[in-house]
Amino acid sequence: MRTVLYILTTLAVIGLAFWAYRENYATQESLARTDQLHRDIRTAHARLAVLKAEWAYLNRPDRLRDLADINFDRLGLLPFRPDQFGHVDEVAYPAPPGIVIFDDAIEVRGTLEAGE
Repeated sequence: MRTVLYILTTLAVIGLAFWAYRENYATQESLARTDQLHRDIRTAHARLAVLKAEWAYLNRPDRLRDLADINFDRLGLLPFRPDQFGHVDEVAYPAPPGIVIFDDAIEVRGTLEAGE
């Protein structure tokens, strides 16, 4: 009986060792993937910062004004003037929803008798 118990215990230890071995490598693979994702995110953030800087550089008002002047014959762009904008009191806001009251009379049939 002891021999069977020793064999079962040995098989259980070997099975647990195999499981721990596989879990260790799965964990290391997950950590490696996580590190790669963090590197990708850092690279994307750096690229986004560069793109934002380029966008700000390309949208400088003096540069856009020069481009509008150069391409005036094709585009006909003019600078904004204060009188081109509307006033707040000229904005048509939608009317607030009103309360719906029905004018139809409610028909009541029957009578009320005392004591019911």
